[in-house]
Amino acid sequence: MAAICLAGFFAVPDGSLLQVVWQVGCGWLAAAAIVVAVRRHRPAVPVLWWLIAAGVAGNAAGIGVETILTRVQVDGGFPSWADAAYLSLYPFTAAGLTVLIRHRSPSRNWSTAVDATTLTTGVGLLAWIFMIQPAATDPSIGLLGHIVSVAYPIGDILLLAMTVRLLLDGTARNTAVRWLTAALLLFLGGDSAWAVVNQLGWEPGPLAHKALACVFLAGYFAFAAAARHPDVRAVTRPAPPRPIRPSRGLLALLTAASLIAPVLLLAETAVGRVEDTLAIGIGCVALFLLVVARMSQLLTQLDLQSQKVRELAVTDELTGLPNRRAWNAELPRALERSRREGRPLTIALVDLDHFKRFNDSYGHPAGDRLLKEAAAMWQAHLRTVDTLARYGGEEFIVMLPDATREAAHEIIDRMRAATPLGQTFSAGVATLAPGEHSDELLARADAALYDAKRAGRDRVAVA
Repeated sequence: MAAICLAGFFAVPDGSLLQVVWQVGCGWLAAAAIVVAVRRHRPAVPVLWWLIAAGVAGNAAGIGVETILTRVQVDGGFPSWADAAYLSLYPFTAAGLTVLIRHRSPSRNWSTAVDATTLTTGVGLLAWIFMIQPAATDPSIGLLGHIVSVAYPIGDILLLAMTVRLLLDGTARNTAVRWLTAALLLFLGGDSAWAVVNQLGWEPGPLAHKALACVFLAGYFAFAAAARHPDVRAVTRPAPPRPIRPSRGLLALLTAASLIAPVLLLAETAVGRVEDTLAIGIGCVALFLLVVARMSQLLTQLDLQSQKVRELAVTDELTGLPNRRAWNAELPRALERSRREGRPLTIALVDLDHFKRFNDSYGHPAGDRLLKEAAAMWQAHLRTVDTLARYGGEEFIVMLPDATREAAHEIIDRMRAATPLGQTFSAGVATLAPGEHSDELLARADAALYDAKRAGRDRVAVA
């Protein structure tokens, strides 16, 4: 249907009343399609689609209002009620996009916000110099005319900021959001094209005029396509996590946006007419601070990532206990403290009995659950100075500072009684001997563990 409407528009005589009816009809048809689609698909947050439908209908109505005013009055003046209808697209669509962004990003994503602000600031500086400032200083249109003239580029900048925000949220995973983004880009592209035409003072011919108008009609139908797609039900789901490091394409865009202010200054200097020093200076300062803020965020994220990597290197992912690497680093230090302070040090190797049989009977998820629950239960029966680590597979190791063999035996027995899911373990306990190295201590604990296994399991053997 959209393709037929767009193709038929080129067959309608340019400047005719039928062309106006066709344009208004396309906009209202798209708005009606959004309303029907929302009632059919019942998205989680329908209000954002009601707002977009209202903006589309209002913007399309502006074409009809302008035609009526032109036919009724010799000179409708500027601004007119048609401008109010045209501008209605911006607040309604911005309100709907605000609802969407808040649902897709329930937690504040400052890196995305800074990137979007950087891109918008660069483009906003261009809009200020070539569109907003000339409109605001035009003496022929009065105060209200200045306000309305400035409202158009400001509305475009607002939609641009929200479009960039959506693009940075990973829209490729939701077709409805992609259609919504395409609609916004079409409107922004159409407004930009008209801005260039006005700057050049070019009067487009019938075909070019229709092509420019068709961009907005395509935007209407893109909004409708977004609402009609089944993915509309998932539009407000939180966006997937964004990678810490920006992509090369995003880096190129951020670089280009950051260079807009100095390039403008160089261009004005080259032609010997530096008239926008204040605006360019403010733009340079804003872009510089945004780049510094983004660098700070990247450094903070990299520090957090590095810290997480360091923690994972010495932490068992399943149980959250120290892993064998952490144990191998801590044991020599504990031995040194024990000798220096003259206090006993005991270790215990713990091995779950018949763990393979448990895995084969109940499955690996149940085995993982046993390991996690056992680690938590055993940890609760240790002293605060004791260290429990996962040694490998179903084997665990316990360091018991300032504990004699008898005290260690009692502690390990408490752990054995707390083993969950009706399982048992065997343990070998060894106390540090004078002049003994860590490998020798571990070997004696391992030998004691095998003694416990040979004696029938579910017991503690002391080396």
